[in-house]
Amino acid sequence: MAGASSPPPTPKSPKLQPPLLERAKGPSGLDKIVLRDPRGFTAEVRLYGGQVTSWKNEQGDELLFVSSKAIFKSPGAIRGGIPICFPQFGTHGNLEKHGFARNRLWLVDDNPPPLPVNSGIKTYADLILKPSEEDLKIWPHRFEFRLRVALGPKGDLFLTSRIRNTNTDGKPFSFTFAYHTYFSVSDISFPVPMHHNSKLYYVLTETAKFLSEVRIEGLETMDYFDNLKGKERFTEQGDALVFESEIDKVYLDTPPKIAIIDHEKKRTFVLRKDGLPDAVVWNPWERRSKTILDFGDEEYKHMLCVEPAAVEKPITLKPGEEWKGRLELSAVPSSYYSGQLDPDKVLHG
Repeated sequence: MAGASSPPPTPKSPKLQPPLLERAKGPSGLDKIVLRDPRGFTAEVRLYGGQVTSWKNEQGDELLFVSSKAIFKSPGAIRGGIPICFPQFGTHGNLEKHGFARNRLWLVDDNPPPLPVNSGIKTYADLILKPSEEDLKIWPHRFEFRLRVALGPKGDLFLTSRIRNTNTDGKPFSFTFAYHTYFSVSDISFPVPMHHNSKLYYVLTETAKFLSEVRIEGLETMDYFDNLKGKERFTEQGDALVFESEIDKVYLDTPPKIAIIDHEKKRTFVLRKDGLPDAVVWNPWERRSKTILDFGDEEYKHMLCVEPAAVEKPITLKPGEEWKGRLELSAVPSSYYSGQLDPDKVLHG
């Protein structure tokens, strides 16, 4: 008699992976889109403002700064993340500061024009903004603003903006623009030496700069407008930017790569930009922070804005023309580099 066959093994339930793209509700009921990479990186973009408000690495560390006092409702902008300044940066024009795109409701773009294919990018969301009749009263130009937010295979965050002039009256328009990026950093405070006797003071100061928790490399020798000094033009003198007071500068004709080195966190942010010649650096510091209602008094220590922008020379589009501005952000583990950082040769810790 043949032996009875054993029953087949019970199949294991497949491990369910979270969806790569999910629509959810955020604070105050604002719709957001959550992007997930299989390795664990995530990003969140709000339909209000078309604004990225979170970007986390595979360990779940938040890489962007959002104020604990941020207000997630109309009509104001959200304090932190990556607000989009369009059609005006700052006060470079007659509109409200930083324009109106950051406090308008964007729509999901279900049929975006094709972008060049990057086979490594599997997770992305497309949004679109068009002017309302109220917008046309304050800025009388018709446009289509298409935004793609994407996560790369190594957790890089990509933002691609395409702005088209859709005027039917034959008129061109001009605009300024910035990705107002708030980075989360350990402590921006510059360690000022206490000794003031000449040579020792100099040595301690230079050592303090070397050990400064947060510094920017890539803007050395660049010309800039200082918004704290009546937009007067200067040339950057230091080997790298460190911080000991309020800063609000527009660096001009900057390189396509800029690095932010966070010594304590052993992390380097690398910004790569295209179509955005300028770079804004901003931190309100202690006194100014206390005047900003949606910003904590001590939060300036843990944030730094480095903003790829087009400010000095406004972009002009004729009807039918399109402009594209692209930002790629990487956050890599790195050791401190005692000189100019080549972002392609980051020293890994």
